[in-house]
Amino acid sequence: MEGRGSSVEDGRLTRIMNPVFADLPVTIFEAMSQLARDHNAINLGQGFPDDPGPEDIRLKAADAIVNGYNQYPSMMGIPELRQAIATHYRHWHHLDLDPMSEVLVTSGGTEAIASAVLGLVQAGDEVIVFPPAYDAYNPLIRAAGGVAKFVRLEPPHWRIPEEALRAAITPKTKYLMFNNPLNPAAVVYPREDLELLARICQEHNIIAICDEVWEHVTFDGLEHTPLIAIPGMRDRTVKIGSAGKIFGLTGWKVGFICAAPQLLRVLAKSHQFLTFTTAPNLQVAVAYGLGKSDDYFMRARAELARSRDRLSNGLASLGFPVIKSQGTYFVTVDLKPLGLNETDEQFSRRLVADYKVASVPVSAFYESDAVTSVIRFCFCKKDAVIDEALERLTRAVRGGG
Repeated sequence: MEGRGSSVEDGRLTRIMNPVFADLPVTIFEAMSQLARDHNAINLGQGFPDDPGPEDIRLKAADAIVNGYNQYPSMMGIPELRQAIATHYRHWHHLDLDPMSEVLVTSGGTEAIASAVLGLVQAGDEVIVFPPAYDAYNPLIRAAGGVAKFVRLEPPHWRIPEEALRAAITPKTKYLMFNNPLNPAAVVYPREDLELLARICQEHNIIAICDEVWEHVTFDGLEHTPLIAIPGMRDRTVKIGSAGKIFGLTGWKVGFICAAPQLLRVLAKSHQFLTFTTAPNLQVAVAYGLGKSDDYFMRARAELARSRDRLSNGLASLGFPVIKSQGTYFVTVDLKPLGLNETDEQFSRRLVADYKVASVPVSAFYESDAVTSVIRFCFCKKDAVIDEALERLTRAVRGGG
């Protein structure tokens, strides 16, 4: 029994649990959300909009439930959604994807990540991860038998450090996890960094697993460029997207994977033993949504940018050192200039207890050697919620209390 994880006595039974998951703490998102509930606080920690989402897309889903097909759809996704995904990316990113052999529909972005990691990573494979990183990456890599190798990113620019990246690569390095736009740091990576990753992947025969769920949530004229579109990366990139992030419908859990046929065939086999398929009515609605005009997507960005500015400007006026958000639903604050003698987690816990506003400490996105001075706020909220949060934070930096 020893060395195989935690055991739990249950009468005559002893259950042996996988230590990869048994030893994990509750996610910081759930922990901070629970503190928000406990303290009756405004939750600017977890990233979900207050708005119910686009009405026409929701009505399309409702109609598909009442009048449509509600049995198992194809494991790969309904044909009209796969075609819509291919058409969407051809329009926005000039990608030429075969919807039947290079597009797979999943039950959310996290399931897409799981399908990619569990389908590709083998025992002993090393996978480069750039913390601060989404907390699902490392457990999934370990569950697959892989080894996460960390290349640390730092504020305020969070750029890819070439020297550190090259030093982390060994003959066992097979994969690279790359999140762009980057949550929690709210960075949209420039082409220079993408070309660096492309060169390194090609030099060392590395496959890139790209979490690009925030691809439509960019600001100030910045445009997301998928790594798969960089020369030399077409056949060695797994591109992951999420309708939940694109349309602000986070509970729908409709994601997609785009990859060359030889990669997608493997990922599809992994996917079939995870969720197998995704609600067909939601797929119908997402297919409709992906076909909306450019104006829709640009208006959505503009509205989110307005909320970003409302929160960012308000925080700055209160004395918070704000790092400008280039994308995602988030804005970060670097506490270091304040000299508070508190870690980001201590400060976040004090905010929720004393000021009734929940944030997320960015150190939670690291396993080791964490940046401990940055906290993340979510701005995809109604104006009144943002304003009330700012009012509550009035004395958090200046005047104490």
